[in-house]
Amino acid sequence: MILMAIDHVRVFAGIPAGGPTPGLFFTRWVTHFCAPAFIFLAGTSAFFYGRKHTDLSRFLLTRGIWLVFLELTFLRVAWTFNFDFAHYEMAGVIWAIGWCMILMAGLVKLPCAALGILGLVIIAGHNLTDPYLNELIPLLGSGSLSGLWKILYLGFLAGPIQPGTEGPTLIVLYALIPWIGVMAVGYAFGTVFTLEPAQRNRLCLTIGLTAVALFLVLRGFNLYGDPRPWPLPARNGAPPMPALFAFLNTNKYPASLNFLLMTLGPTIALVPLLERARGALAGWITLFGRVPFFYYMLHIPLIHALALVVSTIRIGAVSPWLFTNHPMGSPPPPEGYAWSLPLLYLVWTVALGLLFFASRWFAGLKTRRKDWWLRYL
Repeated sequence: MILMAIDHVRVFAGIPAGGPTPGLFFTRWVTHFCAPAFIFLAGTSAFFYGRKHTDLSRFLLTRGIWLVFLELTFLRVAWTFNFDFAHYEMAGVIWAIGWCMILMAGLVKLPCAALGILGLVIIAGHNLTDPYLNELIPLLGSGSLSGLWKILYLGFLAGPIQPGTEGPTLIVLYALIPWIGVMAVGYAFGTVFTLEPAQRNRLCLTIGLTAVALFLVLRGFNLYGDPRPWPLPARNGAPPMPALFAFLNTNKYPASLNFLLMTLGPTIALVPLLERARGALAGWITLFGRVPFFYYMLHIPLIHALALVVSTIRIGAVSPWLFTNHPMGSPPPPEGYAWSLPLLYLVWTVALGLLFFASRWFAGLKTRRKDWWLRYL
C-alpha cells in the first residue's frame, strides 16, 4: 500500500512509467509488487472470512459488485476530477479484485486443493498462447464477443464494448486472466497460515524462494512465461535498455507468469521476516493494513489534490492537464510540467503522513462500532 502510492504520485507528476535511469526505472518497478500482493492476499482474506462466517459466497458476490461499482464511479472521478464518463472509463486493480471476487463466489464451492490447482494452472498456462498472439489479437479483437475477450484475457480495450456502437472508452488494465488464478491460489494459500509457526515459515520460504528461482531460470534463458524476451533491441534510434532493466521488465498488462513469479515469490518469502517485525515503524505500517480499502479510496483523491497544490506553487496556476483522463487516457504533460524525482518522493511522504492520521481515525471507528456497512470500507 505504501509502495503503491509512489506510482500514483508519479502519474500526477507527469513522470513516465520507467525510464533509462535507475531512479526512473526502479521508481516504477518497485510498485509492481503491489497488485499481485493485493489480489493474492484478497484470496487469503476470503479463506479466513469463510472460516468464521457461513455467508462467504454471498459476501464475495456483494463485495465484488460494490468494488466494480466504485471503480467505475468514485475512483474514476478521483483519478480525473472530471465527469466526462461518456468518453473514458478504466478497469483498474479494484475492478479486477471485484470481478475476481464475483467469480470466487462460485469457485469457493470447490475443495480448497482443487481451487489451488486450478489457480496454478491458470497462472502457469495462460502464456501458452504467446506465440500465437499476433493471430489471436485480430481474431478475438473483433466481432460480437471482442469486448468480453479483452476483459477476460487480452486487456487494453480502447473503445465501446461492442464494436460499431457508441459508448464510453473502457481501458482494461487488469484482464481477469491470470488474476482470478492469483486470487484462487491466495485462497488455497490460506491453509499455510493455519499451520504452526515453524512449519508455516519453512513453507513460505520454500515456496517463495522456489518461485524466485523459477523466475531466474525461465526469464534468464527466455524459456517461457513472458511475451517480451530480453534483451530488447533498440527502437527508433533510442539506446538499448540496460540488461538488468530489460531482464526485470516483464509484462504486467496482462500479467505474465514471469511477472507473477518475480513479484509474488519475494512477497511470500518475506512473510516470516515481516511477521516478526516490531517497533514504531512496524506499528505504523500495520495501521495501514488494518484499513486497506479505506486507505485506497482516500489516497487517490488526496494525491490528486496535492498535485493541484504543487501545480499552483510551481507554475502559479492549476494545470488543466490535471483534469484530463488519468491515469491511462491523458495526453502527455505540458512542456516543463514534469516534476523531479525528489519532489515526487516529497509529495509521497506528505501524502503518507496525512493518510496515517486518517487511517488511525477510521481504524478507531471500526474498533468502536460494528455496523454492517463498515465491512465494505
